[in-house]
Amino acid sequence: MNLSRLFILRPVATSLTMLALLLCGALAYRFLPVASLPQVDYPTVQVNTCTPARAPR
Repeated sequence: MNLSRLFILRPVATSLTMLALLLCGALAYRFLPVASLPQVDYPTVQVNTCTPARAPR
């Protein structure tokens, strides 16, 4: 028996499974740690070059 046939033959179990998944997802979403202004350190690259001075003309 394949999985789709199992869910087609048992619509109540399918609905309850979907409801349980939605409820678990909603609860997990509420407990996610989200900051309104998070501290972010952006990576930066600094390049220093030394060039020889030109002789005056």
